[in-house]
Amino acid sequence: MSLRLSGGRRLQSPPGAVARPTAARVRLAVMNLLAPRLRGCRWLDLCCGSGVMACEALQRGAVAVVAVERDRRVAAVAQANLELVATSLPAPAAVTVHRREVLQWLGSEKPIPFDLIYCDPPYRAGLHGAVAEAVMRGGWLAPEGVLVWECGSDALPTAPPGWLVRDQRRYGGTTLMQLELEQQRHPGDGATPVDQPPQVQISAAEGTAAAVLVPGGHEQPHQGHRDQTQNDAAEEGFDHGQQSGGCSSHNSPMAGASLATHRHQP
Repeated sequence: MSLRLSGGRRLQSPPGAVARPTAARVRLAVMNLLAPRLRGCRWLDLCCGSGVMACEALQRGAVAVVAVERDRRVAAVAQANLELVATSLPAPAAVTVHRREVLQWLGSEKPIPFDLIYCDPPYRAGLHGAVAEAVMRGGWLAPEGVLVWECGSDALPTAPPGWLVRDQRRYGGTTLMQLELEQQRHPGDGATPVDQPPQVQISAAEGTAAAVLVPGGHEQPHQGHRDQTQNDAAEEGFDHGQQSGGCSSHNSPMAGASLATHRHQP
């Protein structure tokens, strides 16, 4: 499988079927939704997989990226991809990769607030709510920051107490949910309290509202070499990971190990 950024840069792909990078059209949707917040932001990527989402944020102006991935091989791919993109930027950016289980990392590290936090665990692992609780408890989200969940459209997670669902959009088998801390809400701003079901906004691919710039869906485990568009088109409705435990998109016998690598500090 060939993995490319939206600008065309080729990235490394995780080995075998260990990880399934977020589909190109979903990546573009995320970047479009967050566009006003990206330049100069600090980005935390939880269960980062190949690191492709954080790479998209870097090339759009993020000044610092921290990525967390439990699988040793996948974390090495993420590190290589992030360093490749960081070294090509006109201005320096700080890149750090931690090889840790996500909840352990959130509970053991000294929190530094991030403007944007992206969470993409296996869709059926039941980790979205636990991650949101750990983010709130640890103070990982900066004031006016946003937590984005990538999740399966067939089983949407519920926002835990203290969080509001600000936006929810479906792209085939993948749904994106933007959450903010309840204490950040301003009267009349339209955020959805956790005890009320949010109104789902369907993408143009589903027939109504949001424009999607790249056709296709979520990648599936590849057989041989395929490009991003082929994988996107083949995968519509694919469930991103089936594991019921662990921390990231990729279970590994190395779950207890940790490794932080720091590159390109401004």
